[in-house]
Amino acid sequence: MIKLTKLNGDEFVLNAELIRFVESRPDTYITLDGHERVIVREALEEVVARCLAYRRALQLSKLAA
Repeated sequence: MIKLTKLNGDEFVLNAELIRFVESRPDTYITLDGHERVIVREALEEVVARCLAYRRALQLSKLAA
């Protein structure tokens, strides 16, 4: 799960496992499984960084278990 911000300033948490792809148009569009689309304030690079951090944390928790 990654924390993001909608264009109106509302924060929300997105299941990173559902992301199909991320585009910069110049707003950042996130397309999910099922083709639902979310537009966020974070830059594409930040969304990718948060997804990678989420995946690393998930792998570390599996190793610790």
